[in-house]
Amino acid sequence: MDRSNASGPVVGVLGIQGDIEKHLQALERLGARGRRVLGPRDLAGLVALILPGGESTTISKGLDRHDLVKPIREFAEAGGAILGTCAGAIVLSRASTNHPVPTLGLIDIEAERNAYGTQLDSFIAPVDPPGDPAATGGQEEWAGMECVFIRAPRLRRPGPSVEVLARVDAEPVLVRSGRIWACTFHPELTDDLRVHQAWLEGLRARSMPAGPPADPSADPDR
Repeated sequence: MDRSNASGPVVGVLGIQGDIEKHLQALERLGARGRRVLGPRDLAGLVALILPGGESTTISKGLDRHDLVKPIREFAEAGGAILGTCAGAIVLSRASTNHPVPTLGLIDIEAERNAYGTQLDSFIAPVDPPGDPAATGGQEEWAGMECVFIRAPRLRRPGPSVEVLARVDAEPVLVRSGRIWACTFHPELTDDLRVHQAWLEGLRARSMPAGPPADPSADPDR
């Protein structure tokens, strides 16, 4: 059952692993319609997709097992917006290091897995304060945002198409390339919805879905 604004954009959340429910709740708070995605038919009618955190090996294998690798690439090529958080950012990257996993290659950046250590090394840190926009990526929009890092990756060697939006301790933690966003922390685990909100803002004026026409037999939202 749809728990949110029926007129809002339909946004998928990959349902293989991660805090799926928290992402769905964030979408609902922002007036979007959330849908769990477990197969290609679930992409029908979506304008955007979230790849949540979890374990990147499990997510990568799950994409293959559920025949989602090619459909998600085609979804992105058709203009669909994608937000990858933590392990989702790894899966979006062009390549991963530190025990590499297969990736989708949808954003021109490398992801170093478990760069901060194990789950016991998890931490919360604020975004670097605003400064020289050329050096920080212009972080005024994110001032004061607290970031939750759990077995987080580091983002390395961004290509020319990648814009750094926010940093923590001078490390890029939020980047974008067009409609593809990668985030090394877990924005769904706090009440600060700025990441989801900024990513969704570009979808509000979109009149046609990026995915194929909606399948009337599919669960319309949840």
